[in-house]
Amino acid sequence: MKFLKGFTREEKSWMMYDWANSAESVIIVTILPIFYDTISANSTAAINRWGYGTSLAMLICALLAPLLGALGDFKGMRKKLFFGFMATGVAACALLAFTPQMDVSTAAGSEKTGLIILALYIICSIGHAGANVYYDSFLTDVTTDEKMDRVSTMGYGMGYIGGSTIPLVIFLVMNLMGIPMTTCLTVAFALTAVWWAVFSIPLFKNVKQKNGVDYHKGAIGDAMKGLGNTVKEIFANKKMFVFLLAYFFYIDGVNTIIHMSTIYGSSLGIDSTQMMLALLLTQVLGLPFALMYIKLSEKLGTRTMIGFGICMYMFICVFGFFLRSAWQFWVLAVLIATSQGGIQSLSRSMYGKLIPDKDRSGEFFGFYDIFGKFSAIMGPTLFGWSTAFAQQRIMDKMGIDSTAPAEVLDAVSRQASPWGVLSVLLIFIAGAILFFFVFPKAKETTKN
Repeated sequence: MKFLKGFTREEKSWMMYDWANSAESVIIVTILPIFYDTISANSTAAINRWGYGTSLAMLICALLAPLLGALGDFKGMRKKLFFGFMATGVAACALLAFTPQMDVSTAAGSEKTGLIILALYIICSIGHAGANVYYDSFLTDVTTDEKMDRVSTMGYGMGYIGGSTIPLVIFLVMNLMGIPMTTCLTVAFALTAVWWAVFSIPLFKNVKQKNGVDYHKGAIGDAMKGLGNTVKEIFANKKMFVFLLAYFFYIDGVNTIIHMSTIYGSSLGIDSTQMMLALLLTQVLGLPFALMYIKLSEKLGTRTMIGFGICMYMFICVFGFFLRSAWQFWVLAVLIATSQGGIQSLSRSMYGKLIPDKDRSGEFFGFYDIFGKFSAIMGPTLFGWSTAFAQQRIMDKMGIDSTAPAEVLDAVSRQASPWGVLSVLLIFIAGAILFFFVFPKAKETTKN
């Protein structure tokens, strides 16, 4: 791969984990919600449950993140903890492979299968998010501040051409060949687990924890006490704090679009195959747009390109509100592809450069993760609540309730769902105000 020329073995191995875990981000985060929606009796109820389930997973991750980051700063611990969470996510993903074969012919069977899917989804999400705390903090071990933007962005690019694309292509080819959907889903979930595990090996083999503190008796207790000091340090560093606050809002919008896009399309009645092909286009375009972000950030600056991504997502929310047909979903997929990887990768590298003490990168990235995960509680919940509120208002105007015929409720759901995606615009606006008008004025403190 010529575009990897100039990167060290450690940097390439670190990037390969994006190749590994991106399979989960596509198959579990986007295909699984469609499967969940198909076995649910009510699309609006499915959106609500999925939104609340996602919020619960993110809440657990957010509460654990600072402590996990602090524990990962002990020399020799980061890789062990990374493995524990990665293995948990892989195991849950593997168990999901059995759910398409479960009996959903009755209401009770569908309810039971749906609960199992939600539980495994939450566990898988916790494993994925926990491993990412340590994966992100390894960034300061494998590269320098000068190369951090390129390495971080290229990691997302590797994910697009690997894990985000190949397992999805296999799933689509099997589907087009006429193989039963339950079999396609089983293979997709099983392949994702194997893919995630196998392509994590380069990181285990070649990446070493270079920054960290020595373990001593009572070190864990000291680390927990030290979290309070880190909070004070973040608050004192105005530039870091304002960035994290802006990040809290705009990355919430990004994560909400990622987690809710396919179940939103499904609620509008868009064909699942059309959505999967559009999703594949997003992944295929992801690498060239990631490379574009690298080049433009070198010329225009990291802050400018993050700002561009925020503006693009604000437009995506407005466009999504008017989305009604498959071709519009394709346009939405292209719009998302322009900035999805760029805004996430440049945010990660910008924060990495703001860290005042690289020996405590795990601890600082733990708080970076808590801002990202707590925000991910707000977005899906707001999406689900807004959809449910709009549905109730529409039903009240029509003089009907939940006992109405299924086709009537489906029509109401299609009218209500767009208000969910429009509500996400409010979150982006809050992030944009902080990023464009407060962050540039904040001053960065220096380490004593």
